[in-house]
Amino acid sequence: MSAQISPMLAVHDGNGAIAFYQAAFGATVLWHLDGGEHVVAGLAVDGAKFFLAHESPPHGTREPASAGFTTVRIELFVDDPLAVHKKALAAGAKEHSPVEEHRHRMTGAQPIRRMLQGAVVDPFGHIWLIGKVLE
Repeated sequence: MSAQISPMLAVHDGNGAIAFYQAAFGATVLWHLDGGEHVVAGLAVDGAKFFLAHESPPHGTREPASAGFTTVRIELFVDDPLAVHKKALAAGAKEHSPVEEHRHRMTGAQPIRRMLQGAVVDPFGHIWLIGKVLE
């Protein structure tokens, strides 16, 4: 098996988070452990896996809303960033930035990368950058 990295998002309402990610991003539930107050689940958006669990300060995890900040931005690459951005807003996310074209200077063979990208903050305080590479 090759190495994989998948984020585990700390949330205050696991079942509510599952419902939000399904409505906002079309997430599918891979598995779901519902222990009442402690929910842990594996989800995927078009095969890209991520996990969620109730925050657990004794184990070193707090959701961004509880901690007052987030240290991670999640990048979601999709075919239609504008449609997914709108869908996330309709599901209860807040706009962090509108979907716009961005140009980034890069090193290597391609000096400029064009992206179409916007961002939302989910109801649990996580920032989702939604975009696609144009060139």
